[in-house]
Amino acid sequence: MENGTIKFFNEKKGYGFIVDDETGADVFVHHTGLVDKIKNDDKVTFEITEDDKGKKAVNVRIA
Repeated sequence: MENGTIKFFNEKKGYGFIVDDETGADVFVHHTGLVDKIKNDDKVTFEITEDDKGKKAVNVRIA
């Protein structure tokens, strides 16, 4: 599991970005990858998967 902070999440559009605590990289997050409801600046844990569009966060939970 990775740790990070929600940088931006748009509830209406259903996506946003997490800043990975370890790498400082932005990771895309889509509402389908959420376990808990999130908002900007929340501390979260997540897993990273990769598909044809690139890396994205899944199993996103409030830390």
